[in-house]
Amino acid sequence: MNILHIGFGNAVSADRLVAVVSPEAAPVKRIVQDARERGMLIDASCGRKTRSVLVMDSDHVVLSALAPEKLIGKETDAEGGSQ
Repeated sequence: MNILHIGFGNAVSADRLVAVVSPEAAPVKRIVQDARERGMLIDASCGRKTRSVLVMDSDHVVLSALAPEKLIGKETDAEGGSQ
Protein backbone atom coordinates (compact mmCIF):
# COMPACT_ATOMS: atom_id res chain seq x y z
CA MET A 1 0.00 0.00 0.00
CA ASN A 2 1.48 3.35 -1.08
CA ILE A 3 0.97 6.29 1.26
CA LEU A 4 0.92 9.86 -0.04
CA HIS A 5 1.70 12.54 2.55
CA ILE A 6 -0.54 15.54 1.96
CA GLY A 7 0.89 17.89 4.58
CA PHE A 8 0.68 18.63 8.29
CA GLY A 9 0.95 14.98 9.32
CA ASN A 10 -1.90 13.85 7.07
CA ALA A 11 -1.72 11.07 4.48
CA VAL A 12 -3.96 9.22 2.04
CA SER A 13 -3.64 5.94 0.22
CA ALA A 14 -2.04 6.66 -3.15
CA ASP A 15 -3.63 3.47 -4.50
CA ARG A 16 -7.12 4.95 -3.96
CA LEU A 17 -6.29 8.32 -5.52
CA VAL A 18 -8.11 9.19 -8.76
CA ALA A 19 -7.03 12.81 -9.35
CA VAL A 20 -5.12 15.73 -7.86
CA VAL A 21 -6.46 19.05 -9.13
CA SER A 22 -6.21 22.76 -8.45
CA PRO A 23 -9.24 24.21 -6.58
CA GLU A 24 -9.69 27.37 -8.67
CA ALA A 25 -11.79 25.97 -11.53
CA ALA A 26 -15.57 26.20 -11.27
CA PRO A 27 -16.14 22.45 -11.87
CA VAL A 28 -13.76 21.62 -9.02
CA LYS A 29 -15.55 24.08 -6.74
CA ARG A 30 -18.82 22.27 -7.55
CA ILE A 31 -17.21 18.89 -6.75
CA VAL A 32 -16.05 20.24 -3.37
CA GLN A 33 -19.46 21.75 -2.58
CA ASP A 34 -21.25 18.54 -3.57
CA ALA A 35 -18.91 16.47 -1.40
CA ARG A 36 -19.52 18.86 1.52
CA GLU A 37 -23.29 18.48 1.17
CA ARG A 38 -23.01 14.66 1.02
CA GLY A 39 -20.69 14.51 4.03
CA MET A 40 -17.83 13.12 1.91
CA LEU A 41 -15.42 16.08 2.26
CA ILE A 42 -12.25 15.74 4.33
CA ASP A 43 -10.47 19.02 5.05
CA ALA A 44 -6.82 18.20 5.69
CA SER A 45 -5.62 21.75 5.06
CA CYS A 46 -5.46 22.50 8.80
CA GLY A 47 -7.02 25.95 8.40
CA ARG A 48 -4.68 27.04 5.65
CA LYS A 49 -5.54 27.98 2.07
CA THR A 50 -6.62 24.98 -0.02
CA ARG A 51 -4.08 24.52 -2.81
CA SER A 52 -5.10 21.09 -4.08
CA VAL A 53 -8.16 18.87 -4.18
CA LEU A 54 -7.72 15.09 -4.11
CA VAL A 55 -10.51 12.95 -5.52
CA MET A 56 -10.56 9.40 -4.17
CA ASP A 57 -12.15 6.28 -5.67
CA SER A 58 -14.45 6.02 -2.62
CA ASP A 59 -16.17 9.32 -3.62
CA HIS A 60 -14.35 11.17 -0.84
CA VAL A 61 -12.84 14.55 -1.64
CA VAL A 62 -9.78 15.62 0.34
CA LEU A 63 -8.54 19.21 0.62
CA SER A 64 -4.81 19.83 1.07
CA ALA A 65 -2.73 22.95 1.69
CA LEU A 66 0.08 21.61 -0.52
CA ALA A 67 0.20 22.47 -4.21
CA PRO A 68 -0.57 19.70 -6.72
CA GLU A 69 2.99 19.91 -8.06
CA LYS A 70 4.40 19.12 -4.61
CA LEU A 71 1.99 16.22 -4.09
CA ILE A 72 2.80 14.74 -7.49
CA GLY A 73 6.51 15.15 -6.75
CA LYS A 74 6.07 13.29 -3.46
CA GLU A 75 4.24 10.48 -5.27
CA THR A 76 7.07 9.96 -7.77
CA ASP A 77 9.67 10.13 -4.98
CA ALA A 78 7.77 7.51 -2.96
CA GLU A 79 7.74 5.17 -5.96
CA GLY A 80 11.51 5.45 -6.22
CA GLY A 81 11.41 7.13 -9.62
CA SER A 82 14.20 9.42 -10.67
CA GLN A 83 14.12 12.19 -13.23
